[in-house]
Amino acid sequence: MKIGIIGAMDVEIATLKQQMSAEETVTKAGMEFACGKIGSTDVVVVRSGVGKVNAGCCVQILADVFHVSHIINTGVAGSLNNDINIGDIVVSTGAMYHDVDATVFGYQKGEIPQMGIVSFPADEVLRAAAVKAVREAAPDVQVFEGQVLSGDQFISTHEKKEELMKNFRGYCAEMEGAAIAQASYINGIPYVIIRAISDKADESVQESYDVFEGKAAVHCARITQYMVSHLQ
Repeated sequence: MKIGIIGAMDVEIATLKQQMSAEETVTKAGMEFACGKIGSTDVVVVRSGVGKVNAGCCVQILADVFHVSHIINTGVAGSLNNDINIGDIVVSTGAMYHDVDATVFGYQKGEIPQMGIVSFPADEVLRAAAVKAVREAAPDVQVFEGQVLSGDQFISTHEKKEELMKNFRGYCAEMEGAAIAQASYINGIPYVIIRAISDKADESVQESYDVFEGKAAVHCARITQYMVSHLQ
């Protein structure tokens, strides 16, 4: 087993890189891939950069160059479900795009033409391991399993949040997960997304994001570390 762990920003992977036993660092496409172990598990930890293209490219490099067997995306997201609060964890059941619209050709909202799939399903074994990690490593934190929505937009208005809830019923919104899910899917690599909530994806983001982003990212990374170190 070799797990690729992707975070979009340095703050989302810094804790993991500090805790892993690094063996080498390889630079590809401007991304630094840190190879080593977390516990006894082989890992490659990388900052992809923000956005769907960066995320998709990152997965393809992990597949082609490092031959990872599994992929975990760790980081922060905005809550779309009012029951999910800042600091809570969302584990993906699947991931889809909220900014893809080919409905004029008969496709569903969010569906990429000619792929035959709308939401890219997360691996059930990784999902279960992620939920277990939250309950064991952070028992005071609520964990939710649901749809992750991605797009090249930072969601920061109540109007947009309500639109996403109406059209997609997502649990959280961010900017990389669905691209990681799609690239994993076409490469046949099991994946899961683990996101800590940093904001409520509305006008309050201007006050909350800067305060909670770092704490949420570190919190999510620690849960990811616990999960990986306990995988069989």
